[in-house]
Amino acid sequence: MTASPSPTREAILAALGRVAVPGGGDLVSRDLVRALVVDHGSVRFVIEAESPDAARALDPVRAEAERAVAALAGVERVAVAMTAHGPAPKQPASQTAPTGAPPSLSIGRHPTPGPSEVPGVKRIIAVGSGKGGVGKSTVSVNLAVALAREGWKVGLVDADIYGPSLPRMLGVSKRPASPDGKTIIPPVAHGVRMISIGLMLPEEQALIWRGPMLMGALQQLMTQVAWGDLDALVVDMPPGTGDVQMTLCQKFPVTGAIVVSTPQDVALLDARRALNAFQTLKTPVLGLVENMSTFICPNCGHEEHIFGDGGVQREAQKLGLPFLGALPLALEVRLAGDGGLPVAATDSPVATAYRTMARGLMAQLV
Repeated sequence: MTASPSPTREAILAALGRVAVPGGGDLVSRDLVRALVVDHGSVRFVIEAESPDAARALDPVRAEAERAVAALAGVERVAVAMTAHGPAPKQPASQTAPTGAPPSLSIGRHPTPGPSEVPGVKRIIAVGSGKGGVGKSTVSVNLAVALAREGWKVGLVDADIYGPSLPRMLGVSKRPASPDGKTIIPPVAHGVRMISIGLMLPEEQALIWRGPMLMGALQQLMTQVAWGDLDALVVDMPPGTGDVQMTLCQKFPVTGAIVVSTPQDVALLDARRALNAFQTLKTPVLGLVENMSTFICPNCGHEEHIFGDGGVQREAQKLGLPFLGALPLALEVRLAGDGGLPVAATDSPVATAYRTMARGLMAQLV
């Protein structure tokens, strides 16, 4: 007997369109469904409410949506996450553009001299790596979402100017509003306020900028965004030890940095350079994260340490730095990121490692 084929997105949305919402309408007509991912019988999506109170009122709707999708032929597993956020900070009337005027915002300029502040932000946490490809952006996104699920008000800056990936990973595509051409209203996804230069350019367009333009763009992304009051602003850094790292650590009061590495010797060599750079810039290191630590075969359950075993934890012990956790190499993490639904926003067992890391970091910083 052959298995039923996976349902189409259209079939799933049709089922969700039959789930009524308090106050009238349904999940689809009210535009509450986000980050829908269909993968070989597994369906994941987010119901995003306007406020925590609205999310609590929608909890029965979430259960009904799960039942409606699970009843479709070919669906083997359904994961529904509920997220909520408050309204974007309102701008003073004097800063509001005339009715009908399109927002105008230019990103990319030479930096202004002197130190900079980010009003309302209690902590700035830089997430860096010595080399690319170690999952730094994945860690940044899931850490920010996990911190938000633990109760903090969190912002996220995509400072990887040349390779902005956070919009795709968070399921955000709409250009941010700028009522006065200066202040940016950040989109909110999975409870996290975020900004990325990737939201202001076509996805395939390359940036060909020299160092001063990069530094100026970072300054704008940090200071021209209406963040409101935040417990933490997580900054996803580009790999390496260049202009962006220097600008952030020299111009802003960075609380500390997290360095991400995979366990193998080549990655650790570059991670040591990143640690040395933060030390030179007088930025405290909050800890090390070992990403892609282990792989467990989804078919047979065999565990394999593809990139080595425990190298980052041993390095942390050697340097007397906190070890923030070992994160698995999991297909679910990749699919979640590609689909705009970070795994930390779900109740998947894989999300537990990120929640544990967030709790440890919060305990260290409070």
